[in-house]
Amino acid sequence: MVRPHLVLDIAGVIATNLSPVYWQELAEYASCSAQELKEKFNQEIRQSFWSGEISVADYELWLVLEYPALERHDLPHLIHKHLKLLPAAEMLPQWSDIADIHLLSNHRTEWVTELIRPLKPYVTSVHISDKTGFCKPDMRAFGQLHRQLGDGGKRIYVDDQEKNLVPAKELGWAAVLADPEGQWTESVSYLLKTLT
Repeated sequence: MVRPHLVLDIAGVIATNLSPVYWQELAEYASCSAQELKEKFNQEIRQSFWSGEISVADYELWLVLEYPALERHDLPHLIHKHLKLLPAAEMLPQWSDIADIHLLSNHRTEWVTELIRPLKPYVTSVHISDKTGFCKPDMRAFGQLHRQLGDGGKRIYVDDQEKNLVPAKELGWAAVLADPEGQWTESVSYLLKTLT
């Protein structure tokens, strides 16, 4: 029997999301509101940053130029302070016994490489937006992996944002919304049992 494919987002699914605590603390350093900072980021560099068009160094430079109160040397510490594995990550060894696991995330490789290192033995492939060049919910972010997986095996996709589930559903993948409490892991375990 062909093994199913379990495709997981990183932030908000198996690791903490940078929002909103990261933005609040960054805004305190920058002496502005978190809403202002996040909106400015979204309008000016979000797409180019997550898709890898600009580097982490460019992001840090943008921050200190826009907000001179920020100290550039504080920025890496803030990122790593707010990126932690969630309890759901502990399910990967069990799930990998019955499914091929793939990570598909809007993120920066520099920020998540060390974070997900303990999970690598259980993960078949990793697709981070700064390397693929496409940010979810862009269908191309999903299409690359969909083609790579070929015709065999059912697909289950988990994300903490409903808008990112839409392209997965259009490709015929089962879609699970990750809730903050982590109850979604029970749904995934059940789905995997029904597919094997």
